[in-house]
Amino acid sequence: MTLGRQAPGPAAAGAGARNAMPGARGRLALVALLMAAALIGACSGTDRGTTVPPATGAPTPATGASPSGAATATPAIPGAPTRPTGPTERAALVRVVDGDTIRVRIDGREERVRYIGMDTPELNLGNPATPEPYAVAATEANARLLAGGSLVLERDVSERDRYGRLLRNVWLEAGGRWTLVNLALVAEGFAAVATFPPDVKYVDALLAAQRAARKAGRGLWGGATP
Repeated sequence: MTLGRQAPGPAAAGAGARNAMPGARGRLALVALLMAAALIGACSGTDRGTTVPPATGAPTPATGASPSGAATATPAIPGAPTRPTGPTERAALVRVVDGDTIRVRIDGREERVRYIGMDTPELNLGNPATPEPYAVAATEANARLLAGGSLVLERDVSERDRYGRLLRNVWLEAGGRWTLVNLALVAEGFAAVATFPPDVKYVDALLAAQRAARKAGRGLWGGATP
């Protein structure tokens, strides 16, 4: 507490007592001075605020995958490709089939596209009641990653798989920023690396992303049930 005028301390109070008038008036004056000294002592000892050190070990918001697929940011992967460098073509998304397959429109024709280098849990479309764990979450994550930009397909070596699907690295370009969706799904823990030579252009980045996701316990590599 801050006072406009500092009251006398105990030593000053003692001097005042010696000079006080004798009798009742002197005793009253002495009591008043002692009470004032006690009040000043209490005020000067008041805690004016303590700086509490920040707590250590406090949880920080996580980035990356959540069981529902509501990730806020794809974890950074050192050495990850920043844009396509091989043959590319633009496409329009028709729909997301699952975590690693989409349907697109290219020059007026509709095509199925299978992502290169990774694999996600199966929805089991023949029996929708029994999808594999994380299949729905991976599908939702794929749809989220494909939203809000231009779809660009990059060919590696092979044109199609044995089912007639285009084999592609799938990129999303938004505001000059490129995202390799195949890699993002692995980094967030929704997909596992599955390479089939000769289509191994980004295998090193995919493996690095998988190691990081496993170490962090993201998605497939965590203990949570989606």
